[in-house]
Parts: sequence; C-alpha cells; structure tokens
Amino acid sequence: MKLVTAIIKPFKLDEVREALSEIGINGITVTEVKGFGRQRGHTELYRGAEYVVDFLPKVKLELAIESDQVEHAIEAIQNNANTGKIGDGKIFVTTLEQVIRIRTGETGNEAI
Repeated sequence: MKLVTAIIKPFKLDEVREALSEIGINGITVTEVKGFGRQRGHTELYRGAEYVVDFLPKVKLELAIESDQVEHAIEAIQNNANTGKIGDGKIFVTTLEQVIRIRTGETGNEAI
C-alpha cells in the first residue's frame, strides 16, 4: 500500500479528480494549503500599494492506494495538473505500513 500526496494548483483539482476517478481511484482527501517552492511568492498591487505574497494557495491531495495503482495515479495527476508553468506542484509517494477501517475493523487493502 502507498500514500500518494500531491500538491497542485487549486484550479486543476476538478480535472485531476475526474482523471483519478476514471482509473478507479475514488477515495481522495483534499486539503487547502499554502506554500511556495522555487517561486518564492510574488508581488501584487492592491489599491496602489505593492505587497508581497509569500505563501501561494495550493491544494493537497492524499490517496491511499494499492501498490499496483501508483504509476497510473502518478500519470493521471501529472497529465492533468500540468500547466507547463512554474508552481505546478509536486507528487510524493510513501509506503503505508497499516490501514484500518474504523467502522468494520478491516485492515490492509480491504480497508482502502
């Protein structure tokens, strides 16, 4: 089992969700987050005053999936979150040691 975590631009969320759904991945946790990477934020003008936006709005997706679905999930996220511009995001893949469904007590792949 793997945990795929993706940080993407908010306006790409629907496209990524639909692509993941098409390949059979339905369980997704979405969190609104803020951060920056190489972008280091940017400056904006508001009512004539310039100010620095250090942390940019992003969306964090978390998918607990079976190991054989990882490559398909990565491909779906990459293809649908890509704008070709800086700040498109990152994908992290980590190993899940244990998953337990609280309601039934099921463990492992059955709990996903």
